[in-house]
Amino acid sequence: MTTPAGAGAGFGSVSWWGLSPALDLQAESPTVDPDLQADTEHGTPQLDVLLLGSVDGRHLLRTLARAELWSPRRFRFYVLENNLEAVARHMLIFSLALEDPEKMGLQERSEAFLEVWGNTLLRPPVAAFVRAQADRLAHLVPEPDSLAEQLPWISLGALKFRERDALEAVFRFWAGGEKGPEAFPMSRLWDSRLRHYLGSRYDARRGVSDWDLNMKLHDRGARVIHIREFRRWRDTGVAFEFRDSSAYHVPNRTLASGRLLSHCGERVAARGYWGDIATGPFVAFGIEADDENLLRTSNGQPIKTAGEITLHNVTELFRALTAWGRPRASQGNPVEVPGEEDGTRQPALAPASFTIYFLPLHSSQTLHHKTCYKGQFQLLYVACGYLVDLRQEQLQVFTARVVELAQAAGFAPQPGARPSETFARFYKSRDSAPVSTDSVAEPGPPTPEVLVPPPGIVDLLPEVLVSPHEAKNPLSEDLTQPLQGRMPPPVPIQLSSESQVPFSEALAPPTGSQTSKPESDWIARNQVPHL
Repeated sequence: MTTPAGAGAGFGSVSWWGLSPALDLQAESPTVDPDLQADTEHGTPQLDVLLLGSVDGRHLLRTLARAELWSPRRFRFYVLENNLEAVARHMLIFSLALEDPEKMGLQERSEAFLEVWGNTLLRPPVAAFVRAQADRLAHLVPEPDSLAEQLPWISLGALKFRERDALEAVFRFWAGGEKGPEAFPMSRLWDSRLRHYLGSRYDARRGVSDWDLNMKLHDRGARVIHIREFRRWRDTGVAFEFRDSSAYHVPNRTLASGRLLSHCGERVAARGYWGDIATGPFVAFGIEADDENLLRTSNGQPIKTAGEITLHNVTELFRALTAWGRPRASQGNPVEVPGEEDGTRQPALAPASFTIYFLPLHSSQTLHHKTCYKGQFQLLYVACGYLVDLRQEQLQVFTARVVELAQAAGFAPQPGARPSETFARFYKSRDSAPVSTDSVAEPGPPTPEVLVPPPGIVDLLPEVLVSPHEAKNPLSEDLTQPLQGRMPPPVPIQLSSESQVPFSEALAPPTGSQTSKPESDWIARNQVPHL
């Protein structure tokens, strides 16, 4: 059987990397009046952003890296994901990005980040780093005081206790609680998923890769993705190769997630790879660059590949993030950033100037009922997908639906917004009538990535996380690996025979109906006193 074109099944049911370019959220946010938005404790203007399904923290990293281009500001990022593996990857990625430069050099850190972030297989030194960090995080998650002391920029206080327990279990698995590659045979799982996706086209997979790249990704603006790197990723799952190919052989456990599958009449938790096999991790950092020389062409062909551009962008991003790592003022070398119009220099904000709050899973339907979040956010971002599986007419229908949903929620298209196939921008004026956001989450086509600015800005991304159609088809046993240890107790649950759930929730006792709905990317600048 072959997956029909336009089904969107290649995206999978779990998102591991962003499928839109990284954004500087300050550039998309409304201008804040210091008198109204100043933090009373620190006397610094504050930006509160709600991100739904941002997945990999790329927007947060870019925002922090470019903070020196703006006036000093405190950041509070509220992150809501639909699986705890994504939360764990957020924590691991930021731990790596803010690693002490004296312990890990800039080049080593950049390469390790890209391998963990976008490769199915790791080099042994990188795998050892992941195990060490996972073991450290597994000990910190159940100890709030130690977590606040060592990682003050992370807050897990809003998570439920069972979610924290499941998060710890995720880190335990990453740390190697189950020894050996047989615990997560990534190469076999990748090949099984590819066979299931391509069906009868599997033997012609090189030609399918060429077609998807040239007729879909290139046509949508990602021309810097080279056929060799895309074909290598489609065949093996290794997107970024900085050493000899033989050096990559350790399974990347951070890409593991779980499902509850029906086996012999019983629901069994199984571990597998359920992520993207259609687009690849090249879009987030690899198709745009501040240095225009990286995007130059020769004889109509880009002179740099997406992998090279990605490495350059991430290296520069980490170089700028050095100011957010260990405080350097104590070393007599304070970091300075541009000041106001008088050209003075001001000390950069300390690492404590930003905090990432992780919200409970599947709480998007209830946030607007909580008074603590009313009028809290100036920017709302809702994530979608950059899907090569969708036809152009499907994208047009989806874009129209995005506008319809945004208008139903009280937003209006941003006047004079630049045309974009990636983001749709909307805004809500201060005098807009309150509209329940339930209408945005109503059943129907998934909503896109959206940025919502002040009276004059809001962004919606025509990227879509499509519900996995492959869950409707029988799955081969090669696609899954039975989980060892903690298993869901025999409690009645309202699930279809084959349902995807976060691995962490598959480890924890399920309660009630558990289904996985991918969030859509929606960033919104909001100046109204409600969500």
